[in-house]
Amino acid sequence: MLFQHVAIAGLAHVDAPRRLSSDEINVRLKPTLDRLGITTDVLRDIAGIHARRLWDGDMQASAAATLAGVKALADAGIDPDKIGLLVNTSVSRDFLEPSTASIVSGNLGLGEMCQNFDVANACLAFLNGMDIAARMIERGEIDYALVVDGETADLAYEKTLERLDHIDITEEQFRNEMATLTLGSGAAAMVLARAELAPGAPRYRGGVTRAATQWNALCRGNLDRMVTDTRTLLIEGMKLAQKTFVAAKVALGWVVEELDEFVIHQVSQVHTQAFIQAFGIDPKKVLTIFGEHGNIGPASVPIVLSKLRELGRLKKGDRVALLGIGSGLNCSMAEVVW
Repeated sequence: MLFQHVAIAGLAHVDAPRRLSSDEINVRLKPTLDRLGITTDVLRDIAGIHARRLWDGDMQASAAATLAGVKALADAGIDPDKIGLLVNTSVSRDFLEPSTASIVSGNLGLGEMCQNFDVANACLAFLNGMDIAARMIERGEIDYALVVDGETADLAYEKTLERLDHIDITEEQFRNEMATLTLGSGAAAMVLARAELAPGAPRYRGGVTRAATQWNALCRGNLDRMVTDTRTLLIEGMKLAQKTFVAAKVALGWVVEELDEFVIHQVSQVHTQAFIQAFGIDPKKVLTIFGEHGNIGPASVPIVLSKLRELGRLKKGDRVALLGIGSGLNCSMAEVVW
């Protein structure tokens, strides 16, 4: 779907405050690493993740998303009662029901006419939320939409480190759960608007999506545990990404050299390098945050976009590619014209 009348009126991110280094994790897991004979520093040397951020105290996904939502509304300069749609895209959630979106909506004081719901699609959900909102704006159903995401990896770390500390853990179990220790916490939010209401604001052009759902068993996660076949996930994910990139070149007229920034979903050093090499991307056009923040799930793409703006790397007219792969497998690629 391509859009003619959708703008990004507001954008914000919130970094979780507590830094947990990979060195600290390795010290805690040293007895298990020694017993299993694992000498490779998977987190630092292979994944390239030196630290990740966690929240202080008992932070709920809705509370994190609310923090980002408040900032995005302020950035857009609009009142909450103008929002016609709220989409929460967090993997983390407060409860099975009610929806996390309903809690965020209540926290923000959104009006009774504002539709609100959760969209779940692993690490692609924020891009999916942008598409859903943009379609409603394009059709003239609403003027403004708010897409939010709050990720809380704290419980997953607590329970995973407990399991990996256990005397009976096998090497296979250990490796299958290591990807959990690349996760990070954080939050992001975006206000999308009818372009006429946000003159001069960046435009969301839309994008393409492709699926390879025969690989849905490669990463299975709950709030306290994630089991991942990292090798096959990377191989099959890149195959799907290549198909999606071909579709994006056709639909969006992409020529790699003509794009100014590439916002790649932040998984790891290996994942990012695979994208750069597969598509011939100039590494200088890729801002990476995984080294200090880990994989913040669906929040990572909007967080990087927000940080690019914060760093002053986006200028009027820049074409920004948004690239992501989510467990399932699904892949989305989209474009923002700043």
